[in-house]
Amino acid sequence: MELKLKKELIDQDGIRRALTRISHEIIEKNEGLDDIVVIGVRTRGVPLANRIANKLREIEGQEVKTGILDITLYRDDLTTIANQPIVHQTEIPFDITDKKIILVDDVLYTGRTVRSALDALMDLGRPQNIQLAILIDRGHRELPIRADYVGKNLPTSKQEVISVDLEEVDGEDVVTLKEYV
Repeated sequence: MELKLKKELIDQDGIRRALTRISHEIIEKNEGLDDIVVIGVRTRGVPLANRIANKLREIEGQEVKTGILDITLYRDDLTTIANQPIVHQTEIPFDITDKKIILVDDVLYTGRTVRSALDALMDLGRPQNIQLAILIDRGHRELPIRADYVGKNLPTSKQEVISVDLEEVDGEDVVTLKEYV
């Protein structure tokens, strides 16, 4: 099966605006940035986490620690994705105990990636809480997981795919809808 572009959903400015809004919501909900750390889920959650951390610093004038979470070994579909899955390193050079973690990823779909990320984080310490920031929520949850901060809700069919391209990974910022043909 091949994926065909159906339409562009969000451009570079739309992504920037969504991340700015999410950043303001994080500050408001947490009444500032005390004990806040931002951790991105590899791959596209990482540049989004960095952008949110930069925006938080820009708004509040306070540094926010960032980290990278690799969930490969925590996936419940590990045996179906590859014979030899590529495991990258988790890079969280600080203690997460008693921190408010803003977990960042690009698309929320079934909830299984987030479940894997929660398991991975809990193996690293006992955070005060974990809040989920997602650029796109496309629905179709299989687990009782919801995001605290959502850039955009884009309901889709199961035959459609949301593709998030980011400058740091793909050379451009755009969210597109694709479908199998």
